[in-house]
Amino acid sequence: MSKIKLAATLLFYTAVFCGTTQAQRKVLAVAEVKIADSIKSSAQKDNTLLSLQRVTDAIDGQLIDAMNGTRKFELTARSDLDALLEDAALTGDTIQATKADYLIVPSVDDFQDFLETMTFSGIGKTVSKRKIRLGMVARIYEVKTGKLIESANFQLDNKQMEDLLSSSKNGSFSDELLRKIAQQMSLQVANRVVDVIYPAKILSITGKQAMINRGDGTGITAGQVWEVFAIGEEMIDPDTGESLGGSEIKVGELKITRVNPKFSIGVLTEDFGVVKGSVVRQTIQ
Repeated sequence: MSKIKLAATLLFYTAVFCGTTQAQRKVLAVAEVKIADSIKSSAQKDNTLLSLQRVTDAIDGQLIDAMNGTRKFELTARSDLDALLEDAALTGDTIQATKADYLIVPSVDDFQDFLETMTFSGIGKTVSKRKIRLGMVARIYEVKTGKLIESANFQLDNKQMEDLLSSSKNGSFSDELLRKIAQQMSLQVANRVVDVIYPAKILSITGKQAMINRGDGTGITAGQVWEVFAIGEEMIDPDTGESLGGSEIKVGELKITRVNPKFSIGVLTEDFGVVKGSVVRQTIQ
């Protein structure tokens, strides 16, 4: 998305935002998934542009479903955002749409689809194996201020792709494989958006058992270990005066034992002052 178009998008949402009643849930707008020009040119040279477009179209739809599955936002689908903005610019009309608090701008910045050939000279055989690599960037903007609050990179690693390819008949680029790739990537993006806007928190504590506000469909599974943090005083950048958020001090660890549709339950394996409202983050292995 160009800087001019992005600025117009943010201005549009700011205008709609003003004067509206604050909803209980934040309203999230999702722009159409774009492909970086360099990636599109490379795919065209490699004759993989069709595969790239198919997987991008699949993600465009799956991302809306993944965000809706988090149960954290009111969703405004923006796949037709560019067309609406262009029409408004030509006619001078005001675009009528639901207000948004946040705008997600996703783009594909890495894609490869090729056959890896291995020759086993000892037995005189050559084996070809399909390889697919996919990477994305998602930028999260606060509409009211136009501020970029997060720019996150996402990659489906080799192990994830190999598992998806092995589950597909002959590793072909079938509709089922497309759906699985799109689901995996969309889930990563959706979970990151939720973690940025709504960090997971402790809902209640009973003895050593604690409940957090993450449920089925958010990537949480039984057996995961989550770190628990107390939020300290606000940190201010001395150069810009910008708020960097509150300092975080680790006060415990939580092992997930059960995942429900809207929340999960775990056991506190460490507790140095865990209280209701403490922030929890999944431990990075």
